Amino acid sequence: MLHSPRWRFLVLGAALLFGGCASAPHAADPKDPLQPYNRAMFGFNEKLDKAVMRPVAVAYKNVTPTPVRRGVGNFFRNLGDAWSAVNDVLQLHVGYAADDILRVEVNTFFGLGGTIDIASEMGLYRHPNDFGLTLARYGIGSGPYFVLPVLGPSTVRDSGGTVVDDYLYAPLPHLTSDVALRNSATALDLVQHRASLLATTDLLESIAIDPYVFTRDAYLQRRDARVHAVRSLGVLTAPDAAGGE
Repeated sequence: MLHSPRWRFLVLGAALLFGGCASAPHAADPKDPLQPYNRAMFGFNEKLDKAVMRPVAVAYKNVTPTPVRRGVGNFFRNLGDAWSAVNDVLQLHVGYAADDILRVEVNTFFGLGGTIDIASEMGLYRHPNDFGLTLARYGIGSGPYFVLPVLGPSTVRDSGGTVVDDYLYAPLPHLTSDVALRNSATALDLVQHRASLLATTDLLESIAIDPYVFTRDAYLQRRDARVHAVRSLGVLTAPDAAGGE
Protein backbone atom coordinates (compact mmCIF):
# COMPACT_ATOMS: atom_id res chain seq x y z
CA MET A 1 0.00 0.00 0.00
CA LEU A 2 2.97 2.35 0.43
CA HIS A 3 3.27 2.44 -3.36
CA SER A 4 -0.42 2.64 -4.19
CA PRO A 5 -1.59 5.33 -6.64
CA ARG A 6 -3.74 6.82 -3.88
CA TRP A 7 -0.77 7.66 -1.68
CA ARG A 8 1.37 8.88 -4.55
CA PHE A 9 -1.34 11.43 -5.33
CA LEU A 10 -1.52 12.31 -1.64
CA VAL A 11 2.17 13.10 -1.43
CA LEU A 12 2.17 15.02 -4.72
CA GLY A 13 -0.84 17.12 -3.77
CA ALA A 14 0.50 17.92 -0.32
CA ALA A 15 3.86 18.96 -1.75
CA LEU A 16 2.24 21.24 -4.29
CA LEU A 17 -0.14 22.97 -1.94
CA PHE A 18 1.58 23.12 1.42
CA GLY A 19 4.43 24.92 -0.25
CA GLY A 20 2.50 27.14 -2.60
CA CYS A 21 -1.00 28.06 -1.44
CA ALA A 22 -1.60 31.70 -0.60
CA SER A 23 -3.78 32.77 2.28
CA ALA A 24 -6.76 34.26 0.49
CA PRO A 25 -9.16 36.21 2.70
CA HIS A 26 -12.17 34.20 3.87
CA ALA A 27 -14.60 34.66 6.70
CA ALA A 28 -13.34 33.11 9.92
CA ASP A 29 -15.06 29.83 10.72
CA PRO A 30 -14.27 28.01 14.00
CA LYS A 31 -14.78 24.59 12.41
CA ASP A 32 -12.62 25.48 9.41
CA PRO A 33 -9.57 27.47 10.57
CA LEU A 34 -7.47 25.93 7.78
CA GLN A 35 -9.80 27.28 5.10
CA PRO A 36 -7.10 28.90 2.89
CA TYR A 37 -5.29 25.58 2.58
CA ASN A 38 -8.54 23.62 2.36
CA ARG A 39 -9.90 25.75 -0.48
CA ALA A 40 -6.61 25.43 -2.35
CA MET A 41 -6.65 21.64 -1.94
CA PHE A 42 -10.33 21.51 -2.87
CA GLY A 43 -9.49 23.38 -6.07
CA PHE A 44 -6.59 21.04 -6.77
CA ASN A 45 -8.83 18.01 -6.28
CA GLU A 46 -11.48 19.49 -8.58
CA LYS A 47 -8.94 20.11 -11.35
CA LEU A 48 -7.51 16.61 -10.95
CA ASP A 49 -11.00 15.16 -10.99
CA LYS A 50 -12.03 17.03 -14.14
CA ALA A 51 -8.79 16.20 -15.92
CA VAL A 52 -8.40 12.56 -14.90
CA MET A 53 -10.79 10.93 -12.47
CA ARG A 54 -14.15 11.95 -13.91
CA PRO A 55 -13.31 11.13 -17.57
CA VAL A 56 -11.96 7.73 -16.54
CA ALA A 57 -15.00 7.07 -14.36
CA VAL A 58 -17.39 8.06 -17.16
CA ALA A 59 -15.58 5.79 -19.62
CA TYR A 60 -15.60 2.95 -17.08
CA LYS A 61 -19.32 3.37 -16.51
CA ASN A 62 -20.05 3.52 -20.25
CA VAL A 63 -18.14 0.35 -21.16
CA THR A 64 -18.73 -1.77 -18.06
CA PRO A 65 -22.12 -3.50 -17.66
CA THR A 66 -24.04 -2.62 -14.51
CA PRO A 67 -23.86 -6.16 -13.03
CA VAL A 68 -20.07 -6.12 -13.40
CA ARG A 69 -19.78 -2.70 -11.75
CA ARG A 70 -22.04 -3.87 -8.95
CA GLY A 71 -19.88 -6.97 -8.48
CA VAL A 72 -16.69 -4.89 -8.33
CA GLY A 73 -18.26 -2.57 -5.76
CA ASN A 74 -19.47 -5.53 -3.69
CA PHE A 75 -15.99 -7.08 -3.73
CA PHE A 76 -14.30 -4.00 -2.30
CA ARG A 77 -17.11 -3.39 0.18
CA ASN A 78 -16.66 -6.96 1.38
CA LEU A 79 -13.01 -6.19 2.14
CA GLY A 80 -14.19 -3.09 3.97
CA ASP A 81 -16.63 -5.10 6.05
CA ALA A 82 -13.72 -7.10 7.48
CA TRP A 83 -12.09 -3.86 8.68
CA SER A 84 -15.44 -2.69 10.06
CA ALA A 85 -15.49 -5.84 12.20
CA VAL A 86 -12.03 -5.01 13.58
CA ASN A 87 -13.20 -1.53 14.55
CA ASP A 88 -16.38 -2.95 16.08
CA VAL A 89 -14.18 -5.04 18.38
CA LEU A 90 -11.93 -2.08 19.21
CA GLN A 91 -15.07 -0.14 20.15
CA LEU A 92 -16.27 -3.09 22.29
CA HIS A 93 -19.30 -3.59 20.04
CA VAL A 94 -18.82 -7.33 19.93
CA GLY A 95 -22.31 -8.12 18.67
CA TYR A 96 -21.87 -5.92 15.62
CA ALA A 97 -18.42 -7.40 15.02
CA ALA A 98 -20.05 -10.83 14.90
CA ASP A 99 -22.58 -9.57 12.36
CA ASP A 100 -19.84 -8.08 10.16
CA ILE A 101 -17.74 -11.25 10.35
CA LEU A 102 -20.79 -13.29 9.38
CA ARG A 103 -21.42 -10.91 6.45
CA VAL A 104 -17.87 -11.41 5.22
CA GLU A 105 -18.07 -15.19 5.57
CA VAL A 106 -21.42 -15.45 3.78
CA ASN A 107 -20.48 -13.13 0.93
CA THR A 108 -16.99 -14.59 0.50
CA PHE A 109 -17.97 -18.24 0.43
CA PHE A 110 -21.44 -18.06 -1.08
CA GLY A 111 -21.24 -14.76 -2.96
CA LEU A 112 -18.40 -15.62 -5.35
CA GLY A 113 -15.63 -14.01 -3.35
CA GLY A 114 -17.79 -11.13 -2.22
CA THR A 115 -18.97 -10.04 -5.67
CA ILE A 116 -22.58 -10.86 -4.76
CA ASP A 117 -24.07 -9.36 -1.60
CA ILE A 118 -26.03 -12.34 -0.36
CA ALA A 119 -25.76 -11.22 3.26
CA SER A 120 -27.94 -8.15 2.71
CA GLU A 121 -30.62 -10.35 1.16
CA MET A 122 -30.50 -12.36 4.40
CA GLY A 123 -31.03 -9.22 6.49
CA LEU A 124 -27.37 -8.81 7.50
CA TYR A 125 -26.97 -5.16 6.50
CA ARG A 126 -23.74 -3.20 6.36
CA HIS A 127 -22.82 -0.72 9.06
CA PRO A 128 -19.42 0.58 7.87
CA ASN A 129 -16.90 1.45 10.52
CA ASP A 130 -13.39 2.91 10.46
CA PHE A 131 -10.54 3.87 12.74
CA GLY A 132 -11.54 7.53 12.80
CA LEU A 133 -14.80 6.46 14.44
CA THR A 134 -12.84 4.27 16.85
CA LEU A 135 -10.82 7.30 17.91
CA ALA A 136 -14.06 9.25 18.31
CA ARG A 137 -15.55 6.42 20.39
CA TYR A 138 -12.88 7.04 23.02
CA GLY A 139 -13.38 10.77 23.15
CA ILE A 140 -10.80 12.11 20.72
CA GLY A 141 -12.15 15.29 19.17
CA SER A 142 -12.42 15.79 15.45
CA GLY A 143 -10.07 18.75 15.24
CA PRO A 144 -10.34 21.18 12.33
CA TYR A 145 -11.87 20.32 8.98
CA PHE A 146 -9.11 19.13 6.65
CA VAL A 147 -9.24 18.40 2.91
CA LEU A 148 -7.01 15.53 1.84
CA PRO A 149 -5.36 15.35 -1.59
CA VAL A 150 -7.45 13.12 -3.87
CA LEU A 151 -9.48 11.67 -0.98
CA GLY A 152 -11.28 14.94 -0.21
CA PRO A 153 -13.21 15.96 2.93
CA SER A 154 -11.90 14.87 6.31
CA THR A 155 -10.88 16.21 9.71
CA VAL A 156 -7.54 16.07 11.51
CA ARG A 157 -8.73 13.09 13.56
CA ASP A 158 -10.22 11.27 10.60
CA SER A 159 -7.10 11.93 8.52
CA GLY A 160 -5.14 10.04 11.16
CA GLY A 161 -7.74 7.31 10.97
CA THR A 162 -7.31 7.17 7.20
CA VAL A 163 -3.58 6.52 7.61
CA VAL A 164 -4.37 3.54 9.85
CA ASP A 165 -7.15 2.36 7.53
CA ASP A 166 -4.90 2.39 4.46
CA TYR A 167 -1.55 1.39 6.00
CA LEU A 168 -2.39 -0.96 8.87
CA TYR A 169 -5.38 -2.55 7.14
CA ALA A 170 -4.09 -3.50 3.71
CA PRO A 171 -5.95 -6.60 2.52
CA LEU A 172 -4.61 -6.70 -1.05
CA PRO A 173 -1.00 -7.62 -0.07
CA HIS A 174 -2.46 -10.64 1.73
CA LEU A 175 -4.44 -11.63 -1.35
CA THR A 176 -1.60 -11.35 -3.87
CA SER A 177 2.15 -10.71 -3.90
CA ASP A 178 1.96 -9.21 -7.40
CA VAL A 179 2.63 -5.48 -6.92
CA ALA A 180 1.30 -4.57 -10.37
CA LEU A 181 -1.91 -6.47 -9.68
CA ARG A 182 -2.32 -4.79 -6.27
CA ASN A 183 -1.83 -1.34 -7.78
CA SER A 184 -4.29 -2.14 -10.56
CA ALA A 185 -6.84 -3.29 -7.99
CA THR A 186 -6.33 -0.09 -5.98
CA ALA A 187 -6.86 1.98 -9.13
CA LEU A 188 -9.98 -0.03 -9.96
CA ASP A 189 -11.32 0.63 -6.47
CA LEU A 190 -10.80 4.39 -6.94
CA VAL A 191 -12.43 4.40 -10.38
CA GLN A 192 -15.36 2.28 -9.19
CA HIS A 193 -15.92 4.61 -6.24
CA ARG A 194 -15.72 7.70 -8.45
CA ALA A 195 -18.15 6.21 -10.95
CA SER A 196 -20.65 5.57 -8.15
CA LEU A 197 -20.58 9.29 -7.32
CA LEU A 198 -21.09 10.66 -10.83
CA ALA A 199 -24.76 11.54 -10.34
CA THR A 200 -24.06 13.19 -6.98
CA THR A 201 -21.18 15.34 -8.21
CA ASP A 202 -23.06 16.32 -11.38
CA LEU A 203 -25.94 17.51 -9.19
CA LEU A 204 -23.54 19.44 -6.96
CA GLU A 205 -22.05 21.24 -9.95
CA SER A 206 -25.52 22.31 -11.09
CA ILE A 207 -26.39 23.92 -7.75
CA ALA A 208 -25.71 27.67 -7.74
CA ILE A 209 -23.92 27.78 -4.37
CA ASP A 210 -20.35 27.60 -3.12
CA PRO A 211 -19.47 23.91 -3.74
CA TYR A 212 -16.68 24.06 -1.17
CA VAL A 213 -19.01 25.14 1.63
CA PHE A 214 -21.71 22.67 0.56
CA THR A 215 -19.24 19.76 0.51
CA ARG A 216 -17.69 20.75 3.84
CA ASP A 217 -20.98 21.17 5.70
CA ALA A 218 -22.48 17.99 4.26
CA TYR A 219 -19.41 15.97 5.29
CA LEU A 220 -19.26 17.41 8.80
CA GLN A 221 -22.99 16.92 9.43
CA ARG A 222 -22.91 13.34 8.23
CA ARG A 223 -19.75 12.57 10.18
CA ASP A 224 -21.12 14.14 13.36
CA ALA A 225 -24.21 11.92 13.06
CA ARG A 226 -22.04 8.81 12.70
CA VAL A 227 -19.84 9.78 15.66
CA HIS A 228 -22.94 10.39 17.80
CA ALA A 229 -24.29 6.98 16.82
CA VAL A 230 -21.04 5.20 17.70
CA ARG A 231 -20.67 7.02 21.03
CA SER A 232 -24.27 7.09 22.20
CA LEU A 233 -26.05 4.23 20.47
CA GLY A 234 -23.26 1.78 19.81
CA VAL A 235 -24.29 1.38 16.19
CA LEU A 236 -24.10 3.41 13.03
CA THR A 237 -27.10 5.35 11.79
CA ALA A 238 -30.00 3.61 10.08
CA PRO A 239 -29.29 4.88 6.53
CA ASP A 240 -25.78 3.40 6.66
CA ALA A 241 -27.03 0.18 8.19
CA ALA A 242 -29.59 -0.27 5.44
CA GLY A 243 -27.77 1.06 2.44
CA GLY A 244 -24.04 1.17 3.03
CA GLU A 245 -21.65 3.89 1.95
